[in-house]
Amino acid sequence: MAELKRTPLYSEYKKLGAKTIDFGGWDLPVQFTSIKEEHEATRTKAGLFDVSHMGEVMVKGKDSLNYLQGMLTNDVSKLEPGKAQYTIMCYENGGTVDDLIVYMLDANEYLLVINAANRDKDVQWLKDHQRGDVTVEDVSDDYVQLALQGPRAEETLQQLTEADLSSIKFFRFLQDVSFEGVEDKAIVSRTGYTGEDGFEIYLPAESGPALWQAILSKGEAAGVQPIGLGARDTLRFEANLALYGQELSPEITPIEAGLSFAVRVKKDADFIGKEVLKKQKEEGTSRKLVGIEMIDKGIPRTNYEVLDGDKIIGFVTTGTQSPTLGKNVGLALLDTDYTTEETEVTVQVRKRKLQAKVVATPFYKR
Repeated sequence: MAELKRTPLYSEYKKLGAKTIDFGGWDLPVQFTSIKEEHEATRTKAGLFDVSHMGEVMVKGKDSLNYLQGMLTNDVSKLEPGKAQYTIMCYENGGTVDDLIVYMLDANEYLLVINAANRDKDVQWLKDHQRGDVTVEDVSDDYVQLALQGPRAEETLQQLTEADLSSIKFFRFLQDVSFEGVEDKAIVSRTGYTGEDGFEIYLPAESGPALWQAILSKGEAAGVQPIGLGARDTLRFEANLALYGQELSPEITPIEAGLSFAVRVKKDADFIGKEVLKKQKEEGTSRKLVGIEMIDKGIPRTNYEVLDGDKIIGFVTTGTQSPTLGKNVGLALLDTDYTTEETEVTVQVRKRKLQAKVVATPFYKR
């Protein structure tokens, strides 16, 4: 067995008694107290997440814009320093290499934040398609990434910095932000993966523990708690935010997954997968991602089959009991004929066939 990788904050959450699990080769906290409590804390106060397992790739050079326009589905030319963008990398067949956020740091300098499990594959994919005056460098080990999410995130973080955090709009960021008691400066963006307001903070790895401790200390009065992977998943699921390997994969295109907003087929650049995705946008797809809510008692888990009678019409990508709604709900990739709201379908829950209906997403909006 290969030894599990650990983030620079591993000793911090072991001090707090976190229960850790193997997550894509990383030894990460699944929970500190309970998933339900941590979910509730993020929705009502604020939660602090260590997401340092995520990958970071630096793309530099005078041809970097043209290069990224050919690699990514969104229109990178719309960026300027201080702006970030959600985007997708696709294969020629329209299937997904990864979904990611790209930050424009400066002219000809971009930071790509990629999924942890895809780090090696993504870096190789980017390097295999490198062209012109462009350098692609995996800088993942240089950074820690913390996320502070929830209604009290801004007031908590503002106590630690003189930078005006209220000036950061959604999908914007500040660079060179100093925090009290923390040696290195950080990138602070108003992005996140919970459906709540909040920030993602990137700073040199050695300063991670100091900032983690400072946020928990300053946030104690506001009820800020450390949050594990369990609640991270239920939070993002309620907000209908895609998880690679479930809602997106080499077999699932971003159009099928309902991410058309991030696929700019009208931009001039011929990005990889453009022809297939353009056709899907214009003509529709044979299947699409929808929300389902159980009518019968049971939870629709990942990969459970969805049926019409005995006919398989799709499968569940993610499902759980929503902590916020108290309902058993799921996301499912279904034949398009069955995707109208209120359509009744059957979910194969182990040996039982249970009734469900198609519902609107996201399940939760703040």
